[in-house]
Amino acid sequence: MKKKTTKKTKKRNCRIADIAAMAGVSTGTVDRVLHNRGKVSKEAQEKIQRVMAEINYQPSLAVHSLASEKPCRILSLIPAFLPDEYWSKVNEGIRKAEQEYADFRMEVKQLPFDPYDKKSFDAAVRSIRKTDVQGVIIATLFREKVLRLTQWLDSQETPYVLLDAWLEDTNCIAYNGPDAFRSGYLGGRLLLGQIRKDDNIIIFNMRHHARFESIQCTRREEGFRNCLSEAGFQGKILSAFIQAGSPEKNEQLLDRLIRPKAGCRGGIMFNSRVSMVASWFLKREKFDFALVGYDAVKANIPYLKNGIVSFLIAQRPEIQGYNSLKALFHHLILKQPVKKMNYMPVDILMKENIDYYTNCL
Repeated sequence: MKKKTTKKTKKRNCRIADIAAMAGVSTGTVDRVLHNRGKVSKEAQEKIQRVMAEINYQPSLAVHSLASEKPCRILSLIPAFLPDEYWSKVNEGIRKAEQEYADFRMEVKQLPFDPYDKKSFDAAVRSIRKTDVQGVIIATLFREKVLRLTQWLDSQETPYVLLDAWLEDTNCIAYNGPDAFRSGYLGGRLLLGQIRKDDNIIIFNMRHHARFESIQCTRREEGFRNCLSEAGFQGKILSAFIQAGSPEKNEQLLDRLIRPKAGCRGGIMFNSRVSMVASWFLKREKFDFALVGYDAVKANIPYLKNGIVSFLIAQRPEIQGYNSLKALFHHLILKQPVKKMNYMPVDILMKENIDYYTNCL
């Protein structure tokens, strides 16, 4: 007995010719819409997309692979990094996705920049303007400069994905990253749980050759201060600027700030470099200070295990990178809609659970 074909099966097995007949256009027009080849009138494109939505059309990956006539070039505009640093984890996720989509000729070129130098970012942007590129992944450290870049990409009709911190007033196809304000608020709750409301606390910031805070760190601090305000915190909030490459100056600074009469009982660092502060506590054998940091990078984990760092707040950088390229793949190759807002889970890590934690794919 011949098996009855259901309506649902018919929908899944629709061919390009079937879509063309239902939309009242030629098969060539459908092919151009599916593979982004040549110009198609807005009316025809809307008819085809409406039919595809009605029948739940799923394009064949094999057909798309064969249809790729040239590489799909993606630029990754993220900070330069060393092995095992935060941005190396983001890059690992991007590279993993690139390997998975290798058959579709997606090629990713990294454009590294100094995360503390706006001129370095400008130089990377100039490279983008000179390159034949189909999509861009952008780390949103420099707000105004990123906005200018996205406006130019909009004018070129080049899709882009944002990661690290959400930036309003852009036409990005997707954002992958944490809710920075809420993660900062969480940092406040974790710190308040370890100190008294009238203790003094320190916000540790990184300083290179110029004073600069990323959008991510700025919004975390806003959330942190909001938490303390709502909780009725009565102590002082001090600021300490830790200088990269200046361990002696950092030690002198911490010696002045963290002394018995200062009344400082806790502190927080909003980027991934809390190990630079924690090393001072280990050297001074001081374990009665509540210290909260961010990111499960290799340098931070020993200080979490020995109790100098009470908590690490993690945001899954590998998945941020992976999902950013995945969004461009679905948008450029599969011509599928992409979810715009993709907030990462906020993970709370302690010495009791760090050995079982993985934020990779």
